[in-house]
Parts: sequence; structure tokens; C-alpha cells
Amino acid sequence: MLLLPTAFAAPCCAGLIITPTFDSSITSDPHAAEIEATINQAIGFYESYYTNPINVNIDFVESNSISLGESEWYYFTIPYSTFYNALKTTAQNAPYPTPLTGVINGGYVPNQTNNPVTNNSSIYAKSVNLTALGLSGYNATFTGGYNGIVTLNVGETTVGGGQYELLATTEHEIDEVLGLGSSLNLSSDPAEPLPEDLYRYAGGSSSYNFTTSGDDAYFSINGGATDLVQFNQDSSGDYGDWWSNNGGGNPGPNPPPRVQDAYAYPGTTPTLGAAELTALDVIGYTPVPEPASLTLLAFGLVAVGGAGVRRLRISRPNR
Repeated sequence: MLLLPTAFAAPCCAGLIITPTFDSSITSDPHAAEIEATINQAIGFYESYYTNPINVNIDFVESNSISLGESEWYYFTIPYSTFYNALKTTAQNAPYPTPLTGVINGGYVPNQTNNPVTNNSSIYAKSVNLTALGLSGYNATFTGGYNGIVTLNVGETTVGGGQYELLATTEHEIDEVLGLGSSLNLSSDPAEPLPEDLYRYAGGSSSYNFTTSGDDAYFSINGGATDLVQFNQDSSGDYGDWWSNNGGGNPGPNPPPRVQDAYAYPGTTPTLGAAELTALDVIGYTPVPEPASLTLLAFGLVAVGGAGVRRLRISRPNR
């Protein structure tokens, strides 16, 4: 696969660092150099785009026994008020107005004791997300000191002779280690929202849609007034991903294939675009003052892990 040249803007200050470790399953692959280069290309974008001063250690593994990709991570249950205050501080410290600034100033994530989704006092949040928000004591790691583990089925990608983009799959899984996802997939736990669930609304409505039933859940950062993208509601996929033809994969062009689509469509080159970046912005990641104007090839499927116990859920692609 030919990797497209990508120009990155230099960060204004010390920011996000993602340190990869390549498992022997990758280093022993005949395509190891291309696999590692693709992963590093994905990492390069996030490091150029976000300024949160944290180091995220990710172990990258290859396996042909999964769909396209899986991610494992830790999450914590914390008081909603603690999360809100950290989110507000992050917005106030941003070097220029960001989507999170509008969320906080508009009251779309309310300043109150209970979370607005379930009206309980707690919220779930992933370890890396909490660290990015400046909260100490949440840097949970797997054996080896990894904040997350990303497993890739390289044989299903164009690098290994398949029909799916490895770069996109990698970006999808990195997004989930950083914090994207819905707690609706954590069926064995009490249903408290993950940060992305704070922006999950019924279409054209100011009412939250924190349910796995129906097909009417949308990502909105202004209280449901504007629907940015539809969430996946197919039960075999991840509820924090984007709708993609009810499990059939999104062939495009309207909407175009996107990194966070729940299901892959063969032969497409999904993009890491405004929806994914906005979602990361509003859960606490701060972009550089003048974000690079670029489009990256991207896409992927995922699984989720948990705090203390690694739970795995696989989204399967349309093959």
C-alpha cells in the first residue's frame, strides 16, 4: 500500500505524545515496516493536533482471529461534578475558543451534582481521558505499563492483501483508547454514561437518547439543536460509533465513509473528519491554535475494555 504524504502543523507547545510498542506479532510480519509506518502516521496526526501534555503508551498487536480491530482500556467511576469541573477548566485554559468552549459557555454539559443523562451522581470515564483532563490518580495501566492495547487484523487490510484501510482502523482504535465510546456497550455494569454519551440525543430533540432500542440517536454539541452525525444502534456494533448502513457498512458517498463508522465497507478510504475530532474536543482534548488543514485516510472497527477487568466486544465488518 502506498502511504500518502501528509503535512502536519507544528504544535504551539508540548502536547500529546503517543508512544507505541510493537508486539512481536507485528515485528515478525513480512510487512512489518509498512505496518509500523502506518501506525506511526496515525500517531503523528494526533500528536500534531492535540496539546494536552500527556504521554499515552499503547501496545500494538496483530491477530487474524478478530474482525478488523479491537481496543482495550481502563475506565473509572467518578463523581460527575469532578468530571464537569475538569472539563470546564480545560475549556478555560484552551489557547483559543474550541468546540468545548461553546459546550461549557452554552451550558450544554450542565454544572450540577448529577449527570444529566441518568440523573445519578457518577459518570464513567476512561483512564487516558481523565489524565488528559488533568485529573491525577487515574493512570491505570496493563502489564507492561500500557494505557491501552490495540489489536489489528492486518490480513483484512490492504497492507495484508485485504480490502480495508489499516490507517483508518488504527485511527479508530486510537480514538477509543483516548476516550470515545458509549457505556451502552458495558452491559455487565450499571448504566452510567461515558463522556461521549453526554452528547447523545434523540434526533432534532433536546432529550437524551441513552438506549439501545430504536434508531434515533445523534451526536450533538448544542443540546440537540444540531445533529452532527447519527450513532450506530445495531446491536452487534458499538453504540459510540457512527451509523453505517445498519451493519452493512457505509459505501458512500453520502455520507462519506468515516473513521468512527461502526462497520467497514470494502474498498473505501474513510476519513478522519470533523465529527471524530469534534467528539474528542468536547470530551476534553484541546487542538492546536491553528489546526492543520488536512484529511487523513481512516476507518475501523473496535471492541471495548473495562476498568480492572478487560471486557471485549467485537464489531464485525461487512465482508
